[in-house]
Amino acid sequence: MNLKDQLYTPSQQDIIRRVQVNIPFIMLAEASWQELVFALDLNPEIGLDATALDQFTASDFSEVAEKLHNHGLTVTIHGPFLDLSPGSPDTVIREATGRRFQQMIEAVDIFKPESVVCHAAYDTYRYDFCREQWYANSIETWQWVANAIKERGSRLMLENVYEQAPEDLLALLNPFDPELIGCCLDVGHQYVFSQKPLSEWLEKLGPRIGHLHLHDNNADFDAHLPMGSGSIDFKPVADFLSGPRAVPIITLEPHRREDFRTSVRYLDSHEMLSI
Repeated sequence: MNLKDQLYTPSQQDIIRRVQVNIPFIMLAEASWQELVFALDLNPEIGLDATALDQFTASDFSEVAEKLHNHGLTVTIHGPFLDLSPGSPDTVIREATGRRFQQMIEAVDIFKPESVVCHAAYDTYRYDFCREQWYANSIETWQWVANAIKERGSRLMLENVYEQAPEDLLALLNPFDPELIGCCLDVGHQYVFSQKPLSEWLEKLGPRIGHLHLHDNNADFDAHLPMGSGSIDFKPVADFLSGPRAVPIITLEPHRREDFRTSVRYLDSHEMLSI
């Protein structure tokens, strides 16, 4: 019996085929992680942080990308985000942010992902005093990033983190064609940082949601717990997924290997992907 059959039932294996799992490239570059990915047929959402973008070459990326594509796996990318500010009033900060995004775009050319997730990065506590300028700068940044990603056959998804209401994200999404830029709704971030209920986020962002990040917490910390291990009520998500719209790309974001299995079991037992 292979590892996949040992760990997962047929219905759970079907879920695994239909979701992405976040894996930083610095881990995916290791032979042991590649063996696990191929043994379980995991579709990776590859995290390209600053370390990966600086440490690895285009040849390193190409070697891994070829293996993933030859194995028939679906790839998505999570772009760099730490300390980046696409709307910063400081031109030096925006230039540094742009350099990181340019490195990411070059990797998109190699990995051919289905989508590319980037943090929208608006934070009321930091930028409310310059909100209009921040949004104008950010829209300019995302315009060229999204166009470059589209030229490479993928689609940019802007993800909520510290945004307190769906309107904070819509202010970035509305100026753009939905086919150019979609929304990645991160349910864990919404639960910790937002002042509005999940149902309102799903209702107002619904037509723009092309990607979901699913993990759990207890509303006190972005803990990235497996689904069902915190206090998030995922019923609004289940209702959304059972609706008439196309099912978005779904990424599970465990921070421990064993937590992935717990989230898969949760999705299976709650029949959230049974449609």
